[in-house]
Amino acid sequence: MTESVKVNDRTYKTARFENYREIVNSSYEKFPQRAAFQVKAPGGKYVYITYTQLWERYYKLCNTFLEMGLRGKRIAVIGKNSFEWSLSYLCAATVGCVVPLDKEIHTSDILSFVEAADCQAICYSDYFAKTLLGELPAHVRQLSFTDVYNASTPDEETFTEAVDSIEIPRDETQILIFTSGTTGKAKGVCLSQYNICSNIYSTVQVVKIHPTDVTLSILPLHHTYECTLNLLLLLSRGTKITYCGGLTKIQKNLEEYHPSILVVVPALLSVLDKRIRKAVAKSVPSRYSEYFETLPLADALQKLPFFMRAVVKNRVKATLGGKMRLFIVGAAELDTTLVRDFEALGIETLQGYGLTECAPLVAGNSDFNQNSESTGVVMPGNEMRLINMNDEGVGEIITRGDNVMLGYFNDPESTEKVLVDGWFHTGDLGYIDENGWLFIKGRIKNVIVTTNGKNIYPEELENRLMDHPEVKECIVIGVRDSDGKPEVKAKILPNEDLIAEELGHEPDREEREKAVRDAVDSVNDEMPAYKRIKIVQVLDKELEKTTTSKIMRYGSNIE
Repeated sequence: MTESVKVNDRTYKTARFENYREIVNSSYEKFPQRAAFQVKAPGGKYVYITYTQLWERYYKLCNTFLEMGLRGKRIAVIGKNSFEWSLSYLCAATVGCVVPLDKEIHTSDILSFVEAADCQAICYSDYFAKTLLGELPAHVRQLSFTDVYNASTPDEETFTEAVDSIEIPRDETQILIFTSGTTGKAKGVCLSQYNICSNIYSTVQVVKIHPTDVTLSILPLHHTYECTLNLLLLLSRGTKITYCGGLTKIQKNLEEYHPSILVVVPALLSVLDKRIRKAVAKSVPSRYSEYFETLPLADALQKLPFFMRAVVKNRVKATLGGKMRLFIVGAAELDTTLVRDFEALGIETLQGYGLTECAPLVAGNSDFNQNSESTGVVMPGNEMRLINMNDEGVGEIITRGDNVMLGYFNDPESTEKVLVDGWFHTGDLGYIDENGWLFIKGRIKNVIVTTNGKNIYPEELENRLMDHPEVKECIVIGVRDSDGKPEVKAKILPNEDLIAEELGHEPDREEREKAVRDAVDSVNDEMPAYKRIKIVQVLDKELEKTTTSKIMRYGSNIE
């Protein structure tokens, strides 16, 4: 067993919160007139919500939930990133248990999750009214985000007593996050507010966030990564939060909101980097253009005369809003070239490693420890070790700390497998060098990770494919396209007997492939775009199996 020996021996002195209510109250007291949110109303007008107004609306909505009989109940939240989403989340977790859902999942999966979690209410973007209103069980209370906004409109006096009397234990599940887009059989991660607040405390000890900072929220808030680091943490610092209008509007949003911080995945940084190099290549004299077309941005900038370099840097930073200073990056492997490129523009890029079960950060780069090739060192207050190491020092990463989940929802067997003597077994492989830097090498699990950092669970797609009788056997794997990006591939053995029965004759190759393609299309129709099967291989013989008839996930099956 190897232990992470490098620690964050330098830290910032900062307050520690135990729950969301403390965060809301503290920021209200410290930053009453500072804007907590800047949102765009219909017609393009900006609305600023101060920390005083957030405090008032928080207590009003909590009281509304209490009046609805939702104390101790589970409340689902689904929709686009917005102030209403954030407020619903904070209040649901305070009064009962919040269940954030992926807005991209199919309606049938939304209903399955609501049923599996026994949700008594749901807060949703108005968009979902068309699909949800008639489908939800009658006992599930429904509040559109318009209802949430109206119901939280402050009274002349803010009543705090009932909400402040709610006990918020350290070991009570108040955030339930389903980790994949399956039905109710999916794993649900049970987190306490203390788990998440502990992770916030670890982070702000080594990454300085100022009340004057502004963020642009881009990644989905139902992910712990975005919710912890780009909502809750920033609210605890008195920071202003703005929302992206969509991936096609990122550039416009950067220029109108002037963010200083972005929480992103590597894919977004790569897009920004390419866009910047392309724009600069067009703007500089022709004799310098080739550098920006062929070299990394940092190297190309060095080819410019000093005076021109300064002008180009200022112009580039202006396209990012003019105040950008920090990228926090996670969820997928980061190209070190990107770190160098943005460092050349005066923008710090800090990458980290985490999981939903750890709320989420386990290790990270920081203001005091930076290594662009590593995902960082263990976060303050946490422990991290490797077990079952091979000859190269690569082993499974395990960790423990106040941020580690309480367990999996209604699944003691799975919980016992990953939580052993207080240590969470991540299922991820890595090595730790002599200075404590963590390097991720792969995953024990079969998860396929997209360039945007989203997880695709092969078993989910296989189970859905096997629901189609035309499919006799299948295996889903991750492959790389010509650009090296991961794609989902399914290898499928058709059920020829059933197809022949349906057709009334033995199927030829075209008919076999059509039956398989129809099954795949049906599955894809119920999947978010990033989970869809892109490559299909129709098999002529059975997949290799173990002695217990389980399909092997190695050898010719995954070639």
